[in-house]
Amino acid sequence: MRPTTRAAEGYDRRAFTVSEVLRMQDAGILSDKERYELIEGEIVVMQAKGPLHETLKSALSILIARALPANLWMGFEATIYLDATTFVEPDIVVFPRSVKMENLKGSDIALAIEVAASSLAYDRGFKANLYAKHKLQEYWVVDVFARTTHQFTDPQRKSWRRRREVGPDQVLTHPALPGFSIRLADY
Repeated sequence: MRPTTRAAEGYDRRAFTVSEVLRMQDAGILSDKERYELIEGEIVVMQAKGPLHETLKSALSILIARALPANLWMGFEATIYLDATTFVEPDIVVFPRSVKMENLKGSDIALAIEVAASSLAYDRGFKANLYAKHKLQEYWVVDVFARTTHQFTDPQRKSWRRRREVGPDQVLTHPALPGFSIRLADY
């Protein structure tokens, strides 16, 4: 029997594995140009990104890159395989340089950042819990309109022990990134 997922309306849906989705992509069923993630077996189409999203993602990327110590590396919209039925593409991810991208596990990730406009509720809710389940060390959701950052730290099972909201006039920092700081109100 094939794995299934249960949709919101209560009907079963066929669940896919990472290897099946990659084969569909190789066969041209799914285009390389389509933006999607595989979340617990379901293909989730990602929304187009607007200028506010790109402005904040660029500012964060530049400042994080400048602050990266020699032992860390970063990726932009890099595909992270969390398990056999899940891959995600956070806007920014920071991880040890010693770990190859194809071997990266959730617990290796020092920081994942999603810059959100239309996906804010999803990124703060379901996706935050998904990242906690896979033990990412820290997760930020940046609200492009309010210029606030929702910081999630200390993962436990499918939730986070610590959640903090950083306002637009407050300074964002990260302990693994010496010298990194940003005030989102400036962008």
